[in-house]
Amino acid sequence: MNKKLIALAVAGACVAPAAMAQTANPVTLYGRVHATFEVVEATGGASGTPEVIRRNRVSDQASLLGVRGTEDLGGGLKAFFQLETAFKPDENNTAFAGRNSGVGLQGGWGSMLLGRWDTPFKVVTGNIDPFGDVTLGGLSAAMQGRGLVGASAGNQFDRRDQNVVQYWSPSWAGFAVRASYSVNEGRTATANPQRWSGSISYTAGPLFLAIASDEMKDNPYIGAALLKKQTGDALMGNFTFGPIKIGALYEQFRRTGYGRQKAWMGNVVWTLGNNQLIYQYQQSKDGQLSGSALAQPKCDVNSLGWQYNFSRRTFFLAQYTKIENNEEAGCGYGSQDIAIVKGQDPKGISLGLRHIF
Repeated sequence: MNKKLIALAVAGACVAPAAMAQTANPVTLYGRVHATFEVVEATGGASGTPEVIRRNRVSDQASLLGVRGTEDLGGGLKAFFQLETAFKPDENNTAFAGRNSGVGLQGGWGSMLLGRWDTPFKVVTGNIDPFGDVTLGGLSAAMQGRGLVGASAGNQFDRRDQNVVQYWSPSWAGFAVRASYSVNEGRTATANPQRWSGSISYTAGPLFLAIASDEMKDNPYIGAALLKKQTGDALMGNFTFGPIKIGALYEQFRRTGYGRQKAWMGNVVWTLGNNQLIYQYQQSKDGQLSGSALAQPKCDVNSLGWQYNFSRRTFFLAQYTKIENNEEAGCGYGSQDIAIVKGQDPKGISLGLRHIF
């Protein structure tokens, strides 16, 4: 009996420090579940192009599960970590830990992390979109480098970079800075791929303003082709007065061998108690291959939404989105695209529920 008591005491002594550390520096479990029922289709396009027949679907809208925590190291210094994974409430085919994950240090000077994280360009531009970068009418329908070739190239500047070093400043009289470097781990004798991103923002009560810049070298564009250089610049802001919030975003993109692409977005949110009425417009134009005889691409995206906020954690969103592409444009939904070709015009209705915990 005494031997058993001694063994239990030793085991307790070994476990106690870890348990105490968790109590003093708790680890937090958090998440978001967001799913939508949608009716989608795409019509038009070149003669003989098969249309995307109207269909119903249930779509995930960036649901996630994460764990994060901090440890007080003394002297105003803390260690922090985060591991975040996507999951689809409608399917079971999600890769593990594909979202923002990293480890870092933070103090009065700001925060520094290593890992995988959204770029500063993506973070500040996403602040302007009341729909986020997902849902049918989210900003990546026509913004973030979208437009010329649609989903086949993706939204080049709506990125969560791998192998990244990031710095986040504290707020200095409303100003904040973020900087990101994705290292050239894939360097070869002929290519030196790397990515830089940065933003400066200003927040003062109802006003938010920001600029952002992003640069990629030797990164793919239009399939497997590598471009020597791609850059994106953005200017944005939103302002709230009474129940009305207005936002605007302007972007331009330059790519080696292509013309300059321009995009802009404007929106208004009218809050009436628990109800929010939302309208958002996006446009992308130009950016064709240099020397091409083809027309410059141009697309327009109109989205209407009604959001009912049950609480701070739960809302219902109804949305209608209509996209018009000219013969060279391939803009599509903000997420969960259907397979369209250049010149087709997608439209869709979405009804969804989001809950955070």
